[in-house]
Amino acid sequence: MTPSILWFRRDLRLGDHPALLAAADAGPVLPLFVLDDSLLGPSGPARIAFLVQSLRALDQDLRQHGPGLVVRHGRPEDVLPELAREISAGAVHISADFGPYGAQRDEAVARALGDVPLVATGSPYAVAPGRVATGSGSPYKVFTPFYKAWAGHGWRAPAESDPADVEWVGAPSEDLPDEPDLGEVELPEAGEAAALARWREFHGTDYEDIRDRPDLDETSRLSTYLRWGAIHPRTLLADIDARNPHQETYRRELAWREFYAQVLHHWPDSARDYFRPELKGLPYVQGKELDTRLAAWKAGRTGYPMVDAGMRQLLGEGWMHNRVRMIVASFLVKHLQVEWQHGAAHFMEQLVDGDLASNQHNWQWVAGCGTDAAPYFRIFNPITQGEKFDPDGEYIRRWVPELAGQRGKDVHQPWRSGPPEGYPDPIVDHAEARAEALEAYQLLRRHG
Repeated sequence: MTPSILWFRRDLRLGDHPALLAAADAGPVLPLFVLDDSLLGPSGPARIAFLVQSLRALDQDLRQHGPGLVVRHGRPEDVLPELAREISAGAVHISADFGPYGAQRDEAVARALGDVPLVATGSPYAVAPGRVATGSGSPYKVFTPFYKAWAGHGWRAPAESDPADVEWVGAPSEDLPDEPDLGEVELPEAGEAAALARWREFHGTDYEDIRDRPDLDETSRLSTYLRWGAIHPRTLLADIDARNPHQETYRRELAWREFYAQVLHHWPDSARDYFRPELKGLPYVQGKELDTRLAAWKAGRTGYPMVDAGMRQLLGEGWMHNRVRMIVASFLVKHLQVEWQHGAAHFMEQLVDGDLASNQHNWQWVAGCGTDAAPYFRIFNPITQGEKFDPDGEYIRRWVPELAGQRGKDVHQPWRSGPPEGYPDPIVDHAEARAEALEAYQLLRRHG
């Protein structure tokens, strides 16, 4: 029988894998991953390390049933046709990619393959972008009506893909790159088995009560596995009882991921540009002041403990609690007057769960120029946010050791008793920065 190539991308698993089922139905399957410099280049060490670990885990899973993962380095439009000729492949199977780069890349690969079809089956989403629309047929711009339509549309049961039922074939493979030296950075265990184990551990917790508390550290931490496709959202949704308020809240979080994917699909320019262009005229710092403020924010040296704890967690884990992501993003844009693209790029470089659609549109949500209807003047107070969501300061003390000696709520405003040794003074005054941000917004509204 003629073999097919299964080209893995954001689907680094063997279970619940529709494209694997489609490839196996056609005959023998060669599993391939292409190391694409266009995607590796913007990635920081933690992202690359986790990708390499994920590929090793996938290779180990494949070797239980066949020759293992074939790795090739280069442009996909060059690699795929060459490998297809090499093994006389009848087709190349993929999970559909709806991102701007992924869609263009797949079009280029399809052209380069010529008579060998590029077959897309399934996607990284429970409901693929474009499947649900408003009554007029237009894409949704607001989450709540999207969520109702998305839930009403529903999704298929998990695909029953079994690697033991597949005839796997191999080909010469290149080595995976060495993992970058991460020092003391701690990444989660990679791979499908780890993702499933984490879901079993988390499922059934009181998510609605704990999701905004970084000090408790009890959120699902599944975003990284979803980003790399070690688990499919459909697998999670199959276990969720929407009648349970905690599980329904988590289902809404999964839907946010799918909402932003369809927004990016329909408005691909929003990956880099303003979804609401009327806010382009806001004044932002430039030159040396931009460099100084951005560097302090990246290093967790702003003098605002909740902000600094979040940025140091990003450096220490390649991940950050979602509530804290909103706090640090608001602080960068509204307090430090740094345009949102700078922060979004830093997150995409550092986050092991960095997803282009979710990242860019969450940043635009915070900046007031995204899909959210709330105006620009929503400004997170980093002090009161810390007091509310880290009430005893445990999260701050965990990540900002200079403040370990601060008692109780004093940790949220250490400057009141004199800044501890080694910890910086606040980079800006909260009240003054807030007033400046609001004044700039009002001037833009008046003069456009």
